[in-house]
Amino acid sequence: MAAPGSSGLGVLLSTLQDSVDAGSTLNILNVLDELLSAGADRRIHCMISKGGSEAILGALVKMARAPTPNYTVLLPLLHLLAKVGHRDKRIGQKAKEAGAVLLVLDLLQQNQKCARRAAACLWVVRVFCSSVSTAALIGKNRGLDIVFKLISPHTTKHIPMVKAAIDTLAAILHSKANGKSAAAKGYVACLLKLYEDWHRNDREDAHVPVRRALLHCLHRAADTGAGRDALVAGGGMALLYRSTQACLGTKSLQSLVESAVQLMRKCHPKCPVPLTSDQSVYSFPLPGTPISSLPTDPGPQDGSFEDDSDDDSKIDEPDHREYQDDDLETDPEKLRSRPEPDRPLEQLGQYVRLCPELHHDFLDLDSGSEVEGSSDEELVANEEGLNHCKQRRISRHQQERGGPSSTSRFEKQSSPEVVKTSLIREGGGPAENHLKAGGIHSRCPGRSLATQDSQSMVDRLLERHGACIPNHDPRKYTTTAAQTKSIAGYSFLAFPDFWGHLPPSYQEPMASRKPNVQRQKVLEDIQRLLCPEDVIDQVVFDLEDPSPPGLFEHPDSLHFYSKFECGNLRKVIRVRNCEYDLILNADVNCSQHLQWFYFEVSGMQGNVPYRFNIVNCEKANNQFNYGMQPVLYSVCEALLGRPHWLRVGSEICYYRNHFCPSDHHKGPSYYTLSFTVTFQHSDDVCYLAYHYPYTYSTLQTHLQMLEQSLDPRRVFFRQQNLCSTLAGNPCPLVTITACPPSRSWSHLYQLRNRPYVVLTARVHPGESNASWVMKGTLEFLCSSDPVAEGLREAYIFKIIPMLNPDGVINGMHRCSLNGGDLNRQWMKPDLSLSPTIYHTKGFLYYLSSIGRTPLVFCDYHGHSRKKNVFLYGCSVKETLWQSGSTVNTATLKEDPGYRTIPKTLDRIAPAFSFNSCNYLVEKSREATARVVVWRELGVLRSYTMESTYNGCDQGIYKGLQTGTRELEEMGLKFCQSLLSLRRNTLIYSRKFFNHASALLDLDDSLLDHKSHNSFEDDEPPCEEEIEYLSDSCPEFGSDKLNSEVNGNLSGSEEEGGEEERREEPRNGLLLPDRKSCLIPHLMHGASPETLNINSGVSSSISIVNGEYFT
Repeated sequence: MAAPGSSGLGVLLSTLQDSVDAGSTLNILNVLDELLSAGADRRIHCMISKGGSEAILGALVKMARAPTPNYTVLLPLLHLLAKVGHRDKRIGQKAKEAGAVLLVLDLLQQNQKCARRAAACLWVVRVFCSSVSTAALIGKNRGLDIVFKLISPHTTKHIPMVKAAIDTLAAILHSKANGKSAAAKGYVACLLKLYEDWHRNDREDAHVPVRRALLHCLHRAADTGAGRDALVAGGGMALLYRSTQACLGTKSLQSLVESAVQLMRKCHPKCPVPLTSDQSVYSFPLPGTPISSLPTDPGPQDGSFEDDSDDDSKIDEPDHREYQDDDLETDPEKLRSRPEPDRPLEQLGQYVRLCPELHHDFLDLDSGSEVEGSSDEELVANEEGLNHCKQRRISRHQQERGGPSSTSRFEKQSSPEVVKTSLIREGGGPAENHLKAGGIHSRCPGRSLATQDSQSMVDRLLERHGACIPNHDPRKYTTTAAQTKSIAGYSFLAFPDFWGHLPPSYQEPMASRKPNVQRQKVLEDIQRLLCPEDVIDQVVFDLEDPSPPGLFEHPDSLHFYSKFECGNLRKVIRVRNCEYDLILNADVNCSQHLQWFYFEVSGMQGNVPYRFNIVNCEKANNQFNYGMQPVLYSVCEALLGRPHWLRVGSEICYYRNHFCPSDHHKGPSYYTLSFTVTFQHSDDVCYLAYHYPYTYSTLQTHLQMLEQSLDPRRVFFRQQNLCSTLAGNPCPLVTITACPPSRSWSHLYQLRNRPYVVLTARVHPGESNASWVMKGTLEFLCSSDPVAEGLREAYIFKIIPMLNPDGVINGMHRCSLNGGDLNRQWMKPDLSLSPTIYHTKGFLYYLSSIGRTPLVFCDYHGHSRKKNVFLYGCSVKETLWQSGSTVNTATLKEDPGYRTIPKTLDRIAPAFSFNSCNYLVEKSREATARVVVWRELGVLRSYTMESTYNGCDQGIYKGLQTGTRELEEMGLKFCQSLLSLRRNTLIYSRKFFNHASALLDLDDSLLDHKSHNSFEDDEPPCEEEIEYLSDSCPEFGSDKLNSEVNGNLSGSEEEGGEEERREEPRNGLLLPDRKSCLIPHLMHGASPETLNINSGVSSSISIVNGEYFT
């Protein structure tokens, strides 16, 4: 009896449990179904919350245990339970507790010859299997065998029951133990034969859902290693490939194509990357660490591991707790308290030298004399000395690959070869720290490269073609690069770095994605497995083997090279005539962090498409799936006056592949970046890179050129060495501010009390976009722009433009030579292993100790998964709000000034997106520069500025890829945004006022850009599935199950009756409306228990223990 005060629904459910009369029970069921049909999911969930599932299960158990089951009542009960249970996430556990699981399985076994009863039982078993433990229980009680016998080869009878059996089998295979059992019994091979039979005989495509359900079943079986092995052993790859090819041209069969392709990807045998070791080719002995114990820094990986264990308990029940970001810091004390410094105060005295502006006497202001000439004069002298050295040009291919002299090759070519340089020794002494320029092929055929000229090859090249790159000098670059220390001992310069880059005059739109481009490439990959005789499989480049045999066996192959500053390409395998697999080199002293690439390619034919597959990328997604293209630099084009890095590539996609680490089969997943390039010129020398390269030598040259261009009486510019890196390269620190108008006390006082702004970049070497943003910052601060002059008069800028020189030089993506991420070492940096971070933090401590804590700190980065440019900051309140903390944030006081710069940038910077910014403090990032400088030094405006590798999805740059011009503009705009912090203290001239009015919010009419209003954390799902472990043919939703259940209610119990005649010709499934038809027998007067149903399963083929018998 229902309790007093119960709702009408509660009364119905209570009555249903207590009812013993069949007529009353049928009436209650009919009322419930009418209610649920009208209210859809909302009413069903309400019913579940009031114990509806338990009530239906109780009634079902009571009716099923009767000596003579009454199917007039049982069928409606089963149908209602299927509808409700499909929405109840705990239905499997509830069924076990009620004892209903094995009862329904027994009913199914008793009614295998009655299609409608069997279908009803199958749907209920299917919803029970939402619990893995329940699926395992069914498997232990022969559920696999019972259900499998109901799946017939192609037939036109009892389609709903056959499909229900296939769907139920897939649900039972949710348990990995059942999946292994199915493979052992031969059911996987049988499912393949069933799919082939339905595919071959369903000529009118009338039963596509059945074929899709069979693929779904195979997907579930392939969730285990045994299932995948059984599918491959049963010829499944070839069968699926053939059937897919047959379906490609039919639009209505695309769901089959997608499911089959995903299944082939999942079952493709794992192939170790063809390397001798996953460790980087290069290693570096760390202080106090033997080579054998170098860190590998596995770090967090985006890829997942495939788990073939039989332990289903870990995935038994879904977690229904409300989502909370567990990574957010929830302790207010940790957020607000300032830790003690990590070093004693007396150690900070060494950083006095890094503040020359506080001690400089500016004597030249009174005398009017100019500052003594810079060391550039010495560099010129050294350059002239190079012309008199005995020079010996060595062919790179002869020296490193052991091949014959390539003079004939140079003579044969009519296009320029890359600049080649080599270390030389003189007089038997130590190697000179310079590179000799040479090896650029002359445009005059037959001219010897080894002849001694009065001028260097660099001079002759510049004389012939000229160079007009602002703030870049190839001569200075050559000299500077000679001082750069690399692990591999680079002896060649990449032409783009030597010659320089100018952004093109036009903006480059994001690439459009060709429909199904990934599918086509995946099918070509699978074709390699099925037809290995069609694969060339020849190594044409290998860092570990200077003379790969494939290069000489296939002289028409492309030629590759990467042994230069910032270069990264480890191995190349020619797969087909115009297709190459490329393998990247891991970061030094570790085996991971594979994303950055930069290499030379030559020997191409013009207007021929070449496909490049970089097969060992690690990130789980990339902007290459959303319109981003790699960049290309052509030497031919550069010498014709177009020295541009350009976005190139078509048919670009980024997806998970079948490769695994070379030394073991379980490890991080690898992803393929595939793109096609059609070169403009034959026999050109081109360079391809992940993003616009910016080398350490480029930075050093740029700083020299900037200093040389400044008036030292107006701009105080000092480049100092913060420290030396592990490899011995200097880490530059630049000071920029305005010189005082005179040496008067007031002017010097104003200078020495300007607030500090500290800017850093390139802690992650693969984020070259950060260096281009920093380039824009440096050039703007050194310019004669009135706003720049105002900024120099308002601030002292301390800039460390490259925190990780060693990583940049050696072509790494994430780490330093210590094998770790330097941006995770700010809490306790090690002096011997992370010197640049240790001394940067020490310098910041020093500024704080003298009362000059920076007003702003910003670390420039690049972001591989988002568009636009945005800031990450730090806020106590916003972190506590977002984390769901119980702390009353209304009582917390926090200066909202951390939002001033982002708001200003949102107004003035077209590439900036305020809505992409956040100010959350995460536990996983507590050792980053942004968080440590905020927490330990109390810098309110401590930021990470993230710049996209791709482009923008808002503002005037919407749909465009960002180039170096836009990145440099972002560096300029960041500087301009700093005016908003000093608007009340700046003294402006009229000229300055006119330039700065928009920046200081003085003229609202100048606004020409607003960020989009909706917050988009990440990209939407890719058009094609990047992963393949996820089930690509999921179980049908609630509405689909309702349609199938209702269809089972509207037909006749007689074989071949009205049910078959009402089938829809295109899919073989009934699709009635949502009108309730739970109790049709009350209208037709039929008595189900008196009906005698013959078997509806085709007798032409029977299956016993997984084997076919005719």
